[in-house]
Amino acid sequence: MLNIAGIELKSRLFIGTARYPSPGIMQTAIEASGAEIVTVSLRRQPLQPGGGNPFWDILRSMPVRLLPNTAGCHSVKEAVTTSHMAREVFGTTWIKLEVIGDDYNLQPDPFGLVEAAKILAEEGFEVFPYTTDDLVLAERLLGAGCKILMPWAAPIGSGQGIINPMALNTLRQRFPGVPLIVDAGLGKPSHAAQAMEMGFDGVLLNTAVALAEDPVKMARAFAHAVDAGRMGYEAGMMAARDFAAPSTPVVGTPFWHK
Repeated sequence: MLNIAGIELKSRLFIGTARYPSPGIMQTAIEASGAEIVTVSLRRQPLQPGGGNPFWDILRSMPVRLLPNTAGCHSVKEAVTTSHMAREVFGTTWIKLEVIGDDYNLQPDPFGLVEAAKILAEEGFEVFPYTTDDLVLAERLLGAGCKILMPWAAPIGSGQGIINPMALNTLRQRFPGVPLIVDAGLGKPSHAAQAMEMGFDGVLLNTAVALAEDPVKMARAFAHAVDAGRMGYEAGMMAARDFAAPSTPVVGTPFWHK
């Protein structure tokens, strides 16, 4: 079980709601993923749920917890204002905080991110900050009041997988008691398994599922990969070695010579 902000979760896969071919496929893919937390952007959907909008109708009907995000925000003011709207619309203090600093690779603005996180944490929000794999930035976000970190594997939507495993390993080692969710850049189920094998608490993804030829099957594949990676981590994986070692012991085995 994964405990996030006092909520017990069976699934360690978080999933987004953007770019699916249709609302119906989105619903089926989310169900296939087994995800219990689903992210949604207020800036990319009509602000008020309801009114016969099939997108909101589907989300309201599903047994998931919504995690509103501030995707598309480029300033502290935008991010904080969007967070306030999310609290009113969804009745939640959970917010996935994004403050974009670069439009080309969608890298977070580290200064704006820390400032917005501090403001929102002081207002009682449970802030899930989308950040890079930078250690110092992670420390600043925790100091600003964040209790969860969401470092990227690679730029949003790139599908590159984990581009800097050393940096992510450093975060995991330095913050053993902090929930760390790898967010953005995962393109294949094997990427998700790798993150879980490294000891991360979960992964969040969207594009890799939504733009797959078969989003439902891909969602199911990621669910299995997350479970397999976590089980491998918990089981204790063998360390890589620079030499061969026989899997069948030879001690005490008779050798016959002609």
